[in-house]
Amino acid sequence: MSTLCVPSQVPSVAEDCEQLRKAFAGWGTNEGLIISILGHRNASQRKLIRQVYAETYGEDLLKVLDKELSSNFERVVKLWTLDPAERDAFLASEAIKKSTSSNQVLVEIACARSPKELLLAREAYHACFKRSLEEDVAYHTSGDFRKLLVPLVSSYRYGGDDVNLTVAKTEAKLLHTKISGKAYSCDDIIRILTTRSKAQINATLNQYKNEFGSDINKNLKADPKDEFLALLRATVKCLVCPEKYFEKVLRLSINKMGTEEGALTRVVATRAEVDMKAIKDLYQKRSSVPLDQAIGKDTSGDYEKMLLTLIGHGPA
Repeated sequence: MSTLCVPSQVPSVAEDCEQLRKAFAGWGTNEGLIISILGHRNASQRKLIRQVYAETYGEDLLKVLDKELSSNFERVVKLWTLDPAERDAFLASEAIKKSTSSNQVLVEIACARSPKELLLAREAYHACFKRSLEEDVAYHTSGDFRKLLVPLVSSYRYGGDDVNLTVAKTEAKLLHTKISGKAYSCDDIIRILTTRSKAQINATLNQYKNEFGSDINKNLKADPKDEFLALLRATVKCLVCPEKYFEKVLRLSINKMGTEEGALTRVVATRAEVDMKAIKDLYQKRSSVPLDQAIGKDTSGDYEKMLLTLIGHGPA
């Protein structure tokens, strides 16, 4: 469920563009005005604003934001302003060029989006980078990581709720056998996780727990320092309970050792219109602190205001 607060009476797109133009005019940038507009518009409204802004003023709004804003505030506003498919393409491109620890971003895009959303992200990647997402993932990864990630980003799963319980029972046993034998990157585990529908995987993992008495992710923790096992666990979580996965990413990003702004920004920008209410509820249950308080304590200024606006706690 979305936490985005969109006013019942929204000004015309032309008015929004005119106000944004004013926010960029003069000596200083009016960050509060930018937040009050972009922070309270949904994806289709933001897309129209970008389109009309370019037609009216001959400039790409994203380039203007890049020029006028800075630091974490710039990043959250730009990620938020991007069309969701373009945003995923941009985040994937960033992740591909970084270390293996950023592979979880590719897993989020491949597994926490709907089949249609992943397809749109792949199309946006084509348009932005003149290459396919899968060819770049294949080129920049190797070994077991490539074996898992390439089919994940290439998949177009069935998106319905129909399940085959016979297959679920068979594949639950198969998964248990392979995991017990520590064959974590075997073809069967990869095939099941990268091709079956989310509903089918959920049924299989329920069978797994019923028959073998533990969650599959507990059995995938044999070596807590193994990065491939961590990626397998992220894959499972993003497929069957993304809100739990993202709550943990947020919790780890706001901690006593300091704030990991990259993860915090990414989760808020990508989940505000999806399941942020469920993520917030889980966060408060797990941490005994409301998410808005945790963010307010660890961030400041316009960056804090934009984050709080997107999770539904900023000024209307």
